[in-house]
Amino acid sequence: MIGKRITYRTADGIRVRGTWRHAFIRNGDYFLTDLFIYADGLVDCWGLVTLEEFEEKLRTGWVATALPDGARASAHDLASWKFGEPRMWHTPEQLLGEVRDTIDQLNGRPDSTERCLAAADAFLADRTEEKRAAARDAYLAIPETSRRYALGDMDNKDWPLRVLVTGPGGCLDGRPQPVTQEAYDRAVAYFEERAEWAAARASRVPADGPETAVAPAIHLYQSYPHRPSESPGTDALRNDYPAPVEADGATYPSVAHAYWALSTAGARVRTSIAAADRGAAARALAVEAPRREGWEQVRTAVMTALLRAKFAHHPDLAEILLATGDATLVYDDADSAYWGDRGGRGRNWAGRLLELVRSELHAARAGLGQVI
Repeated sequence: MIGKRITYRTADGIRVRGTWRHAFIRNGDYFLTDLFIYADGLVDCWGLVTLEEFEEKLRTGWVATALPDGARASAHDLASWKFGEPRMWHTPEQLLGEVRDTIDQLNGRPDSTERCLAAADAFLADRTEEKRAAARDAYLAIPETSRRYALGDMDNKDWPLRVLVTGPGGCLDGRPQPVTQEAYDRAVAYFEERAEWAAARASRVPADGPETAVAPAIHLYQSYPHRPSESPGTDALRNDYPAPVEADGATYPSVAHAYWALSTAGARVRTSIAAADRGAAARALAVEAPRREGWEQVRTAVMTALLRAKFAHHPDLAEILLATGDATLVYDDADSAYWGDRGGRGRNWAGRLLELVRSELHAARAGLGQVI
């Protein structure tokens, strides 16, 4: 399983997706380190190698799967120790199989587990011994360390799968007890129930609607408007779009003007900010002024209130916001990774708050405004 352990390396200007796992490298002593595995099939074990070269590293023990008692080991800048009665869970073949599966997963291809489950489904649809043998071979191709997780069932582990591919009277993995007909029938029933559950789950609609946006994301690119437009499009959703708002007893030319004015501690600079010709100039004035104490703790609430005021006092702009449907709003902000998306690295709070206000506008139209 890759989970959240995602990294990248750059090759010829292209980002190659990868992940990592722990491993021991034997270079004289043993070193606990990270083994990086990439979608193009290269593995970094103190140097990038191909999958075939990695297999050789396993065979020679450079990547160690056996640790002798009393051997010295270290984790760089963390600790050093000697092994006492060490136990390892992998053989070279098992670790190689897991690395091959990881490369398949990084590329979105079926790994050995998925291939086995597909072969099991093929057998259940056409229960011939030829199909069973194919499913059994696919099961044995799963690294032994991964087999118990093949069904994702922490109670039954891989028991139903093992029984299914073995068949009545057969033995698998050198186990002495043959599979009984009763056990086989229970395994078949398990897979039939599993198929029914999967079909029901696939057709199930979440109780409160879709979990992701139906409409494509909308990118609110940086713009520097001087004056309102008859057809502003989504530029009207930008904080610096000219749409006067009232805040703290004053009227400001835009949300950006009001936000930057409220961020400052002095009344005189707020007057200057209100007179700035555009939002960027308002920001420049605010940067040079003393900051209101505790501003970072209140700024999100202030921005929410200003956006509500903007769309409440400008119904034409509210229509533009409502027309975005349920799209994710990606807000460009070259100056702030807090408010802007920054190519997926920022927090995009400006876009998220626009989505919140959009939902509130929909709620008001549905007569739910008083409820919330």
